Amino acid sequence: MNRLTHIQQIRQRLGSGGRSIGSWMQIPHSSVAEIMGQAGYDWVAVDMEHGAVSAHQLPDLFRALELGGTLPLVRLAQGSTKDCKQALDAGAGGVIVPMVESAQQLRDVRDVCRWPPAGRRGVGFSRANLFGKHFDAYRDEAQAPLLVAMIEHVRAADSLETILAVEGLDAVLIGPYDLSASMGLTAQFDHPDFASVMDRVLVQTSQHRIACGIHVVAPSPAQLAQRIAQGYRFIAYSIDAVLLNGAAAVPRPEV
Repeated sequence: MNRLTHIQQIRQRLGSGGRSIGSWMQIPHSSVAEIMGQAGYDWVAVDMEHGAVSAHQLPDLFRALELGGTLPLVRLAQGSTKDCKQALDAGAGGVIVPMVESAQQLRDVRDVCRWPPAGRRGVGFSRANLFGKHFDAYRDEAQAPLLVAMIEHVRAADSLETILAVEGLDAVLIGPYDLSASMGLTAQFDHPDFASVMDRVLVQTSQHRIACGIHVVAPSPAQLAQRIAQGYRFIAYSIDAVLLNGAAAVPRPEV
């Protein structure tokens, strides 16, 4: 697949007020990635923060996703220079940055994701440019991979205006469990204080014309439709393991 074309398509869709629906992977197996890649998502994020995924597994996972025309993304473990370089050199089309709390933190991650002159990521042959075969063609992609910031702490919500002003930010993705925990309201998603912060994030992102994202964890078409109606435009729909758990459960019919 042409990653740059897919990146541009997603970026243009989000920039024009449209939406992009992807999913999440925590099981590091290429057959699972192949299934997810054929499921019709715009992108699938391989989870290196909470998933048991190693850097050496990324190329095979990405190849399997790309077979279905699905853009591979990575949720970074931390956002260190090493994390960014390994994910992007392996062929990720962009990164989801966990626990962003300030504009400077996001700018630092952005810069180590980009080749010069746009950033300061190390330049070299890698799987992303087919080990030099497509080196020149990769230059454009390496100038601006997709950049998604996770809003997972009340401090991030309080600093959102400056975070949203960071050049190159494509979307934010709310992490409701961590965000609620940072407020002392772990998983109390109906609490009015938590709902108020969620609404504030949604309003501010709309004002800045930055796509706001949410994770629909349980595979519920009704909830997905509800989130879209609320204005969320960068949506992660369920997780490979959650999908498997739901489908694999033994039915217990009443006798």
